[in-house]
Amino acid sequence: MIRVLSMDFKGSDFLSAKQLNRGDIELVMSYAHKLEPVAQKKKTSDLLHGKIMAALFYEPSTRTRMSFETAMQRLGGRTVSVVGMEFSSLSKGETLFDTGKVVENFADVVAMRHPKEGAIEELAGGCNVPVINAGDGAGEHPTQALLDIYTIHKEKGKVDGLTVAMVGDLKFGRTVHSLSLALSHFNDVELVFVSPEGLKMPEHVCRMLKEKGIVYKETESFQEGLERADVVYMTRVQQERFEVSEEYEKYRDLYILDEKIVHEINSEMIIMHPLPRIWEVKADVDQVPGAAYFRQVGNGVAVRMALLCLVLGVKV
Repeated sequence: MIRVLSMDFKGSDFLSAKQLNRGDIELVMSYAHKLEPVAQKKKTSDLLHGKIMAALFYEPSTRTRMSFETAMQRLGGRTVSVVGMEFSSLSKGETLFDTGKVVENFADVVAMRHPKEGAIEELAGGCNVPVINAGDGAGEHPTQALLDIYTIHKEKGKVDGLTVAMVGDLKFGRTVHSLSLALSHFNDVELVFVSPEGLKMPEHVCRMLKEKGIVYKETESFQEGLERADVVYMTRVQQERFEVSEEYEKYRDLYILDEKIVHEINSEMIIMHPLPRIWEVKADVDQVPGAAYFRQVGNGVAVRMALLCLVLGVKV
């Protein structure tokens, strides 16, 4: 069962953005702000000296895995890793529950990614050390949501009152699922979901937003989504989620952002992307002042440092 945190992170699993309230988010942000000098290599720290993080990445990852491992090591801790399903006992038929029971003997905290939605919760059920969801299939990516909100606040100076447009693969995009849920705790936020009919935001996310009174709009129009946005969150169409390649080909080129579009429609917006980008954000956008996606990556280290300290009960 996923437990609501309510600012009590110590010893807890962090599996879903549904666990968060505004106080939780602001606590992570305050820790991250204090830890930024360490994340940016301006200071050193031994806050997590003697602690070990197990990085279990059963699905490909560059940014998230390196971000977690960098966060742990810059705080003086160490990491042990399993990368790829074929290099783990899961390939021999071991259950996720049993893997959790095994890993708790080696590590103080676990960061895990898995291609199957719900798999990380299964492992957490057998693990008596904190487990952090680093992405589960097309489900959620809650630590990405935290770093995204941290980025929005740094770029815009606030989160309340902003219009955030999410563009592309909203059906399989776990980052936008978690971000939508996290943004629901802020005041007067308006969400615009830009996608084709076949890649719409899942109903369970929309239902929760309605329950919280969050204003959202769905459209297939790229221009309509961008023109009023304070923040545009681009996503790639995820080829690995499609069983039929023709379906992927149908969607992949629908929304492509370039410098010309930015200047013609909305040159004031902040542009974010969870990365990797393929062709949905052209390289010429990198020179636009509002292009925040590489700054976004860097923010992930401070935010994951904060989260590791919180679940391990270490004050900053």
